[in-house]
Amino acid sequence: MRTLVLGRTPARVTDVVATLRADGFDAEGVTTDEEARNLLEAEEFGVLIIGGGVEPDSRAAIKEFGLEHQVRRVIDGALTEPFDAYVRREFEPLIREAASRG
Repeated sequence: MRTLVLGRTPARVTDVVATLRADGFDAEGVTTDEEARNLLEAEEFGVLIIGGGVEPDSRAAIKEFGLEHQVRRVIDGALTEPFDAYVRREFEPLIREAASRG
């Protein structure tokens, strides 16, 4: 199941996407709402992860937009170090759960 990661800090988005890919997940990462909207319109993503740095208004708008474009699960994230362990503990089980619901 494809996962889109939206965060404001490029290095953290890169770290999250790298961990997900290393663990066999199909993931893309972006840092702007416009990039997220463009990808959600053009491609199918089952899971949307929104980072803790995304402003409340943007967070609400992107959640709604994602749900209108086939996203099955929206995950709110606020990374703590080590980032890879957090991704594996917090995000990956939720992605697997969304994928298992078909």
